[in-house]
Amino acid sequence: MEIVNVTNLKKVYGEIQAVNGVSFNIEQGEVFGFLGPNGAGKTSTINMMIGLSRPTSGHIVIDGIDAIKYIKKVQKIIGIIPDENNLYDEMDGFDNLCFCASLYGIRKAEREKRATELLEQFNLTKAGKRPFKTYSKGMKRKLTIAAGIIHDPKILFLDEPTTGIDIESARQIRELILDLKKQDKTIFITTHYIEEAERICDRIAFIVDGKIVKNGTVTELMESAEREHKIRLQLDNSIKEMKEELENNLVNCSIHIPDENSCLIISKERIALSPILQLLDSKGISVYEAKEVKPSLEDVFVKITGIEASKLKNEKVGK
Repeated sequence: MEIVNVTNLKKVYGEIQAVNGVSFNIEQGEVFGFLGPNGAGKTSTINMMIGLSRPTSGHIVIDGIDAIKYIKKVQKIIGIIPDENNLYDEMDGFDNLCFCASLYGIRKAEREKRATELLEQFNLTKAGKRPFKTYSKGMKRKLTIAAGIIHDPKILFLDEPTTGIDIESARQIRELILDLKKQDKTIFITTHYIEEAERICDRIAFIVDGKIVKNGTVTELMESAEREHKIRLQLDNSIKEMKEELENNLVNCSIHIPDENSCLIISKERIALSPILQLLDSKGISVYEAKEVKPSLEDVFVKITGIEASKLKNEKVGK
């Protein structure tokens, strides 16, 4: 069942078109990912959906409610986890959660019970009486997520939930997100981590320059990449000088040389190894390993957007 519908959403800041005609829907109980580089329009879109920014034009419907006209009503059923921690440094974890619960009108006994349960669920019970400022980055992120679900929202919005934290904490947060999905929560997540999106998202939208250039399930997105066949060869010598000769001899194949001792052969047809090995052997080049390379979501992203995955990561680090 559809729980979120966004239609032709636009946001203009002066002469800058931050979001340009974005449309998508989210089904109840799914994890929907927005994947794109810094400045693509991810945060601008999420801010319009949660009421922090008013759209220039377009429509947002959340759980059957007009989220532009009745945003206060919508905010009661959504949880928001921003890309920066927004809790109070001097307050301990337990009091931070209780304070957030009070903002939703939850009575004292219930909010204390809920805070205790969430501290236990997020493995923060021992840290619950420590000031928030003493927490590690990963612990701060987990408590921020706990604060975002203190009122048991139907839909959760997470903006870059694992940016800037250690690998183990990032893994724990991904597990928490999947646990929330099992509880039938609907989750909208923005990320620049391709592997993260592939692991936890049911559907993904690629957004570049304020426009969605492709969206679908991971399986659907992978279909275009799977039309290509790739073989990586590990060699005893460089074949840079032979690249043109190889491509002339291997019909409908392209050759990429990522480093001195390897080459990547790409074709739309299945690749026969025998003629390749014979040609290289005749040139005195030995092949130590030949391995079929399965496509990844990163391959799909690069192919569709033209943006290298390494650039995607570097842009966020430099933010």
